[in-house]
Amino acid sequence: MEDYIDLSRDGGVQKRILQEGTGDETPSKGCSVSLHYTGTLDADGKKFDSSRDRNEPFQFNLGTGSVIKAFDIGVASMKQGEKCILRCAPKYAYGSSGSPPNIPPNATLNFELEILGWKGADLSPKSDGGIQRFIVRSGTSRDHPKRGDLVKIHLVGRHEGRVFEERDVEFCLDEGKEFGVVTGVEVALESFNKGEMSRLVLKPAYAFGAEGNSELGVPPNATVEYTVTLNDVEAVVDRSMMSRDEMIAQAQLLREKATKYLKEDKHELALKLYDSAATYLIHKSKETDAIKLAIFLNTILCYQKMQNHDEAKLACVEALKLDNKNVKALYRQGMSNLALEDLDRALRDFSAVLEIEPENKAARNQVSMCKHKIKAYNDQQKKVFANMFTKFAQSDSKKAQEEQSRQPDVMKQKFGEWGDDEREHEPTRFEQENPDVIMLNDLHKQFRNM
Repeated sequence: MEDYIDLSRDGGVQKRILQEGTGDETPSKGCSVSLHYTGTLDADGKKFDSSRDRNEPFQFNLGTGSVIKAFDIGVASMKQGEKCILRCAPKYAYGSSGSPPNIPPNATLNFELEILGWKGADLSPKSDGGIQRFIVRSGTSRDHPKRGDLVKIHLVGRHEGRVFEERDVEFCLDEGKEFGVVTGVEVALESFNKGEMSRLVLKPAYAFGAEGNSELGVPPNATVEYTVTLNDVEAVVDRSMMSRDEMIAQAQLLREKATKYLKEDKHELALKLYDSAATYLIHKSKETDAIKLAIFLNTILCYQKMQNHDEAKLACVEALKLDNKNVKALYRQGMSNLALEDLDRALRDFSAVLEIEPENKAARNQVSMCKHKIKAYNDQQKKVFANMFTKFAQSDSKKAQEEQSRQPDVMKQKFGEWGDDEREHEPTRFEQENPDVIMLNDLHKQFRNM
């Protein structure tokens, strides 16, 4: 076959380039690809479909099985702007069934393709495009690193083409921040295979944020790129392979590391490890409940130090499920309610502490403070409503005076004199000559034309 490249190595998918693309990069598995195609039957050249006729580019996620096999194989070989003919044997297209009525059984197909562009696989937790991966070199295994695994990586960071860091680093997943590894790289590594090299495009929220990094020369709100190679992984033993005692020991180890980070005010790191520790406590017992309670109490403290009182309250709920009379949980719940200005709930929390520990000075002080704030609030509300009612009364009085001023003043009129608003006609000559005559309603019509 003239100028055809055998992509499938069995002659089933062949490509002939019509227009060379630019650059060296090609789309990788998971990328969202945009292209134009025109499909024809190899037997007679009959066109059966075309995105160009619809003037609407075709988009799909590469390597996910959402298109015929030939597309996944062929498009993965194309560079930016490349045009080609893709010849597809039946087993890489629609097989023995075909796709009635346009594609008969066992049909060989030809597609003219033009790749318009692609976006990386979206690895961001919220699917917001904040972490895009472009695989440069596939890995050697299908296993991915998991939380707690020791990873050994090489990374190269770039901003607008300038390399701002290049180094080898090893760390346990969840502790990347301690080693200067940005969130986006750590999150992406959970999708890597051992030996994989990928280019990551990270939006600010997953890199250096609004602050940037002056030491590395990265400005605020910068989108950066990292080329990351996962050289090795030392996996922790899978939970399913651990005994009950081993799981408890692992939870304790992670809790101790988390508490170390908490004491160092590294709250995000501490939270990650507390969360990981809790995943090992699946066997219910007094011992595991005690460890869980300690984890939740320190989780509350982390969130409160981060001024995230809504999350702190959720952790309080979990702690109180384990021990509904736990003084620390009740007190810290009260502090979060106080910070959120929910004074009544805060007062109930601190009062509950005093029911358990009547001599608790901290709780007693908080009860006094809550009562003082509640009284001050109520006094303020009384003043507000008193002023409001006074303003309403003044407004009503003013409206009454204005309404009265619009009424005719009968005492200023001559008795029996017609007012302009009382006439049903222009004054007659008789009325003009006799203004003091009382005009009776029943008789006035008799004088109207006099």
